[in-house]
Amino acid sequence: MYIAAIDQGTTSTRCILFDHAGLPVTSAQKEHQQIYPRPGWVEHDPVEIWQNTQEVISLALAQINLTAANIAAVGITNQRETTVLWDVRTGKPVHNAIVWQDTRTDPICAELGQAGGQDRFRQKTGLPLANYFSGTKITWLLQNIPDLADLAKAGYLRFGNIDSWLVWNLTGGVNGGIHITDCTNASRTLLMDLKTLQWDPEILQVMGIPPEVLPAIRSSSEVYGTCKTALPGVPIAGILGDQQAALFGQTCFSPGEAKNTYGTGCFMLMNTGEKVVHSCNGLLTTLGYRLGQSEPVYCLEGSIAITGALVQWIRDNLHLIHDSSEIEALARQVPDNGDVYFVPAFAGLYAPYWRSDARGAILGLTRFATAAHIARAALEAVAYQTREVFDAMVADSGVHLSALKVDGGMVVNALLMQFQADILRVPVTRPVVAETTALGAAYAAGLATGYWQDQADLKKNWKEQTSWRPLMDEKTVDHLYSRWKKAVQKSMNWVD
Repeated sequence: MYIAAIDQGTTSTRCILFDHAGLPVTSAQKEHQQIYPRPGWVEHDPVEIWQNTQEVISLALAQINLTAANIAAVGITNQRETTVLWDVRTGKPVHNAIVWQDTRTDPICAELGQAGGQDRFRQKTGLPLANYFSGTKITWLLQNIPDLADLAKAGYLRFGNIDSWLVWNLTGGVNGGIHITDCTNASRTLLMDLKTLQWDPEILQVMGIPPEVLPAIRSSSEVYGTCKTALPGVPIAGILGDQQAALFGQTCFSPGEAKNTYGTGCFMLMNTGEKVVHSCNGLLTTLGYRLGQSEPVYCLEGSIAITGALVQWIRDNLHLIHDSSEIEALARQVPDNGDVYFVPAFAGLYAPYWRSDARGAILGLTRFATAAHIARAALEAVAYQTREVFDAMVADSGVHLSALKVDGGMVVNALLMQFQADILRVPVTRPVVAETTALGAAYAAGLATGYWQDQADLKKNWKEQTSWRPLMDEKTVDHLYSRWKKAVQKSMNWVD
């Protein structure tokens, strides 16, 4: 028997099957369209995502001649904050999903911030007012799409991050689909009280969101229901937002343990145990996970919007490379960045700045600069942004991070990982299973169904594959980082 993980990310959907050792035995992946209706707007087609989900499940099973009968449970992990509204009678979305990177809710955030500022809801939710989170996206849809407010009042409208949309469809959709989310996804909406793990009535009222449209909040690891399609008869037993899933897959179960995931964006999470730690340095306070009825575990998080997406942009918009994997070879053509710095504030700056007025900038260009320098500057931008979050995390927690566990698609890039270790001045460690997001979802589902007995079982599965140690001298690091800081300041105040 195996555990299936559905990993629904920003650019693609995957299904991976894991064995008892936590090793992947088969997988299938399919990209979905990125829709850009206007500058700063990013959308996905929820129907395409649902169709791709069914396809990758079928493909993964077929590759090694399995059926649903071979699957003990399924876990779901998903791009967080991406917002779907659908009509419960027809099962059809009423609008494209608004993606977490989308900036259209800036005016709503500014209006909400007139009373109480950017931190108006932070004490309850752990989050600043920012276009990143789901709540303001719901408000925008209700205010701008005709008849939605009436549909909500009539009780026919449903909201979900992508996890809720998939669970509802997997468990029957219009024929009895269950409408739930887990506490990690709920904690990314700007609508959930971190301590009660319930939707906050006051915030809902202020944002004009009827509570009837929201899913029930459940733990991250329990049997929620049974699949009626795609994996008929298989229990859905784990849900974790993608970054919390990576934390869980990296087995960061003790306070002070941290990981960084290099995907479309970069997300560093540190386990703070059963304690809510409010940040003074631009980080988010979020749910790490909750197993069944046990006490919830909290995290500090540093969210960076554009990292892997920058490589895609260089591929698709500048056409400097044909495949994302080619960027390392291009960057290695030069020994350094040639004093070129790339600030990828395409959706503003996230942690630790939270500046929606910033925009992307390439600085330091001279006739000396080449495509290789731009490629190298893009990779280095990932490491610099991570350093900023790393420093904020140390300042907030008082914990000296002596190493960093890393995962995600970009960790195959050895040039980036070495530069990351140099800039952080601590070792960077990649596990044998680098796709820890899917693994974390599998672990949550497997714990709920007895496939794994406890977290100690999971700890035994974690193994180091590669470690990079700092090699660059301190003076060079300080010079590069100070130039980066200067470049970041130049990217601000672009949007009036």
